[in-house]
Amino acid sequence: MDRLARLKALVEEKPKDSFGRYGLAMEYVNLGHLEEALAEFRALLSFDPDYVATYFQAGQTLEKLKRQDEARELYRRGMEVAARRGDRKTQNEIEAALSLLD
Repeated sequence: MDRLARLKALVEEKPKDSFGRYGLAMEYVNLGHLEEALAEFRALLSFDPDYVATYFQAGQTLEKLKRQDEARELYRRGMEVAARRGDRKTQNEIEAALSLLD
């Protein structure tokens, strides 16, 4: 079984496993399946809005899809979550990505 199939099976078995869903989304990004990746990132944020890395990666995916306004909005939300959680490293990464869009 390939990596994508294993990750899909994991998410089917445990749909609210944040790490598994994030892994599936990233595998979709790696394969160039950006819409599928974005759907997984959004699903993850729907049940775990504090999974900070998702905001950066989902924003990057939106940029690749040429959806800059959506990326800006997601980056801003991500910066707020990262600040609230005290995750300065991710907050700085998101801030840098946002500054490149503005």
